[in-house]
Amino acid sequence: MTGMTKEEGINQVYGGGGHVVILGAGSSIASSIRNPEKSGKRLPSMDNFIEIVGLTDLIGEIPENLRASNFETLYTNLHNDNPNSELIKEIERRIQNYFGDMQLSDEPTIYDYLVLSLRGKDLIATFNWDPFLYQAWVRNRKFTKDLPHLSFLHGNVAIGYSKEDKRCGPVGMYMRQDGGYFEPTKLLYPIEQKNYTDDEFINVEWERTKYWLTKKSGTVRATIFGYGAPVSDVEAVSLLNNAWGTPDDRAMEQFEIIDIATEDELVARWEGFIHSHHYDTTNNYFDSVLGLNPRRTSESYFSHYLPMTPEEAFRNNNPVPRDFKTLKELWEWHKPLIEAEERKEAEIKVEEENN
Repeated sequence: MTGMTKEEGINQVYGGGGHVVILGAGSSIASSIRNPEKSGKRLPSMDNFIEIVGLTDLIGEIPENLRASNFETLYTNLHNDNPNSELIKEIERRIQNYFGDMQLSDEPTIYDYLVLSLRGKDLIATFNWDPFLYQAWVRNRKFTKDLPHLSFLHGNVAIGYSKEDKRCGPVGMYMRQDGGYFEPTKLLYPIEQKNYTDDEFINVEWERTKYWLTKKSGTVRATIFGYGAPVSDVEAVSLLNNAWGTPDDRAMEQFEIIDIATEDELVARWEGFIHSHHYDTTNNYFDSVLGLNPRRTSESYFSHYLPMTPEEAFRNNNPVPRDFKTLKELWEWHKPLIEAEERKEAEIKVEEENN
């Protein structure tokens, strides 16, 4: 039997069925390995953070009993000793400076592919401090305004928050001529006290993400990309799990993990989210549903689980090429998908006007 062709899949546009993508450090590391940061800056892990970010000279100022090789442990020790110390302020300043001037490569990065793979009905929530996701989102809005919503679960060096207006925006900028300054968002939390609700901006980001993960929101897919659910983030994983529900609650939704760990490790790590066989794992972004069916991840889901025709049940993927050298080439490839969405929107508008 001949399945649904790529062209038919492109022209199939649904308005419902959201997709939530949650990013951890592995996504930014994967992006920077493929397309290095412009000035050559490396993305650190918590175990090499002190060296890479340039905090080594501060270690001598730290009492022996507070030192640790893992940065999160070190910060927690310092915070518990004196949360308002000048040393903590200096560490925060250097982190903001290190990540703050990072720049995406001019060539299309994984983050460019990612933001274009989703639409306004979808959400990307990130734990990462680096500005790559936001930079990709901003530069791809020159091509289409129909991009996913974003949430910054641990703050972000590119994002500021105006308490006066209860709005976020580019850090250091103003929302209006007479005020609304977007102050830098909080980045650091001690391991034992990651109480996200204490910070107004972070609380809003989490509430958005938790709602999008619920069954009520209509979300049918969730993808975890490079987030290892570390022990230090027990509270975060608990919040995500409570929003998603038990595996029996999500018996039909599809859960996907993009990570270099083995399938057995990943299934064990995320078993609280996975119902039976309703999961996929891959170690490469381009082999995920985001790369195989960009902007049609929900349509792909419905084709496989609730097909309207036999042909739809055997839908052919529409994988995005991996080797574009310019954003213009990337945009040109996505153009038929965007045009199909615009046609569908126009049809709906005509129907509404006639009713």
